[in-house]
Amino acid sequence: MTKNRTSLALRLAAVAFLGAASLAHAQEPPMVGGAPMLPSLTIPENASKADNLTTLVAAVTAAGLVDTLASDGPFTVFAPTNDAFAKLPAGTVDSLVKPEMKDTLTGILTYHVVAGNYTANAIAAAIDAGGGKAELKTVAGGTLTAMMKDGGVAIMDEAGNTAMVTQANVTQKNGVVHVIDTVLMPKA
Repeated sequence: MTKNRTSLALRLAAVAFLGAASLAHAQEPPMVGGAPMLPSLTIPENASKADNLTTLVAAVTAAGLVDTLASDGPFTVFAPTNDAFAKLPAGTVDSLVKPEMKDTLTGILTYHVVAGNYTANAIAAAIDAGGGKAELKTVAGGTLTAMMKDGGVAIMDEAGNTAMVTQANVTQKNGVVHVIDTVLMPKA
């Protein structure tokens, strides 16, 4: 495919992704896990109301990151659902929330956080500018790679695992959340 046709294909995929994000955004406020996500609340305040983010909330609490994620930011959080955590090998989550695993858990969770406010528009523009891929530096110091896949945005971790954004642009007081279907893992 020529460069112009590739760029056009990326733009069309981005338009489809952004259209879905805009529809979700038009439902004021957007719903996540059956709860309204109020833009006047912080990331932890909203996440704690979502039925599908209870594992993430428990992990953030165990890692001692609630105050950090409630600070001014802004932050972009790729938030794995309970189903995403359930894909991990049996016993992984129970092991990670133990006090002696706090550093490991903190590393995994901060690998899902990017400093700044990366809306779907910003991510799609970065993907287009990057010729089909955009690298996002995480708070943990690792890199996530965003790309268009199957008409949506995929986020690939350093181990090659790919998460799909299932809900984009959930605006928070201190950033934006994009709900994802897979837990991302930093390099071991």
